Parts: sequence; C-alpha cells; structure tokens
Amino acid sequence: MFGRSINSKKVLLSGVKPTGRPHIGNYFGAMKQFVDLFNTGNYDCYIMVADYHALNFIQNKDEMQESIIDLALDYIAIGLDPKRIVLFKQSDVSAHTELTWIFDTITTMPYLMRAHAFKDAEAKDKEISVGTFNYPMLMAADILLYGTDIVPVGLDQKQHIEYARDTAQKFNTTFAKGQEIFKLPKELIMESVQTVPGTDGRKMSKSYGNTISLFASDDEIRKAVMSIVTDSGTGPDGKPSVPVNVRAIHELFNSALGRDKAHLERLYMDKAGRYKDLKEALVKDAQDFIRPMRERREKLAKDRASIIKILKKGGEQAAKVANAKLAEAKKAIGVSL
Repeated sequence: MFGRSINSKKVLLSGVKPTGRPHIGNYFGAMKQFVDLFNTGNYDCYIMVADYHALNFIQNKDEMQESIIDLALDYIAIGLDPKRIVLFKQSDVSAHTELTWIFDTITTMPYLMRAHAFKDAEAKDKEISVGTFNYPMLMAADILLYGTDIVPVGLDQKQHIEYARDTAQKFNTTFAKGQEIFKLPKELIMESVQTVPGTDGRKMSKSYGNTISLFASDDEIRKAVMSIVTDSGTGPDGKPSVPVNVRAIHELFNSALGRDKAHLERLYMDKAGRYKDLKEALVKDAQDFIRPMRERREKLAKDRASIIKILKKGGEQAAKVANAKLAEAKKAIGVSL
C-alpha cells in the first residue's frame, strides 16, 4: 500500500520529463540511484512521467506519445519493478494542476522570478512561457500531493525542493493555522554521483553530441568508445600513460559490473600506454553491461499495450493518494461545503 498509512516506509518521489533518449551520463548520474534506493526496500516509490512539464519542450502529439512510452520502457528496463512502485503519468492525476492553482494564489511573481529556469530563459532573451515561469508551483504540487519525505536530486536541483518546502509551509501557515496539511519534503542530494565525462572530455550531454546511448547496440558502443579523446594522465611509473577519459568512464562500468577497483588497477597497469587495448576492454565491459538492459527493453517494447496498462494502473494508484490530499487542502481553504 502506498502513501502515508500504517506503513512505516518513507515516501520517495521522482519526476522525470520524457524529453529524449537517455545516455550513460543520465544513468550513472541519476537513474541508477533511483533503482538503488528502490532496492533498499525502505521507501514507497512514486516515479512520475512528468508529461505536463514536458509541454514546455515538446509540442507535438506523436513525439509526446512516443516519449512517454520510451521513458516508461527505459525505467522498467533498468530495473524498476512496476509491481512494487507506482509508475504513472502526471497528466493522469488532475489533482496536480488543480493544486497548482491553489498554490498560485499564495505565490508572488518576484518569488517565482528567482527560479533558476526563469533566470536562464531571461538571460537568453527568450520569450518565456507562463508554463516555464510557473513550473515551480506545478513541481511543488507534484511533490506535496503524496506526503513525500524525500526527493532524490542533484545539487543543481536543490532549489526545486526548497520551493516545494516554502510552499508547504506558507499554505500550512495561511490556511491551516500552522498544522501540517502538507509535509515539508527534504532533498536527498546524491553527492557520490560523479559528473560523467563525454567522449570529448566535457560533461556528457546531448547538446555536445558526446554521449554513449544507454541502450546502444554493440556496434554503436564500439564506435562511441573508439572516438573517446585520449588525453593522458600520470601512470604508476610517473609517466603520462593513462587515458583519463577512458579510465573515468571505465570506472563506472567496472563498478556496475560488480568488480572491485583492484581489477581495473591491474588492467591499466598491465596495458599502460596501450590505448587501443584499453578501449577494447572498455568496449567489452560497456557491451556486457548494456546488452542485457537493451535486450530487456526490446522485449518490453514489443508489447506497447502492457506499458500503457502499467501507466494507467499507476495513475489510478497515484490518484487515490493525491485526491485524498487535495480534499484536505480544499477543506482547509474553505471551498468544501
């Protein structure tokens, strides 16, 4: 059973925009942590496909539908079990947008103008949509509807949780005389997460075109790895013999395959200066790790109806919890007669 109940588990929520296929930087930077947290068994987990947030970026029906299905496939393929979590679409739970309006009425424009996304858009002289300007309130509703205890985020996303916490506190003070209608959530900063380097040494990013796709074919993996820039670092003998970018990416796969650091140390010592051999070793490890996930995803993708069914069921589960919390909020503001 999910939500605040006799269940002593804490509630974890993560919202992910369906805006493009993931690469290994996305996986090691965030997706893997969701799976690890879920596998502890300590949390009731809500994983939300944030399709309404994605409307700020995707305004094409076919692209949106495919992106939603793709994201659901991605998360199931990497190990999130839809029988043990609530995987749902934001748009299937109307309480999100209804609560957003309630929050809008107690939120000032100067407060929203401090949001990073607004500042970034303003700095680029872009025409800023109301959706971009107001997204912190929709995000606050996303988080607060489920009695969320923690939201796993990177350090650069900490402000999102601060906005949700401020909003909860203001609502409780304004309408509930300080009683806790909305729980004040906490961020779980994933400090151990490394910045994953791209094939050119910069941070891995689609905008740089330096990624390795999370579900790449064996040939695509080989092509990407062989293109990695081989800037050197200092080897055990003090000579520049370690390809830094190759080694940094290899460390992630080495750990993901369950090997200790000593295994990689021996490999890079034995093949010091032999960059092609080291890349070949990385190719094999990347293929060994990615292949099972890719094959699992390909199998799941053949039954699109099942994915839609999972999302629908998740939406129904989420709506029960969200609607109950919305009813509390409506009673507090005086509209429930």
